[in-house]
Amino acid sequence: MHKEVDRSLTGKIGRVTGRIGPGTVGEVMLPFHGGTSAFHAHPFDKTSVFNVGDEVLVIYYEPPGTVFVDELPDVLRAGKK
Repeated sequence: MHKEVDRSLTGKIGRVTGRIGPGTVGEVMLPFHGGTSAFHAHPFDKTSVFNVGDEVLVIYYEPPGTVFVDELPDVLRAGKK
């Protein structure tokens, strides 16, 4: 049997509020249920580092409160500068 996968946060853009890196538990703020919530965060590729203030893309959500993130692609940065 396959475990049910919650994709409700996949593809969301968040802002890093606690440094994310290999071997650490970072934090990211994400839009969630009509508000904004903090989630534990890890680099999806297990090697990247994201600093406070960086925008990241959620690749995978592990309920109840952990996300795996990657660098925000340039195409999603368009118009933000």
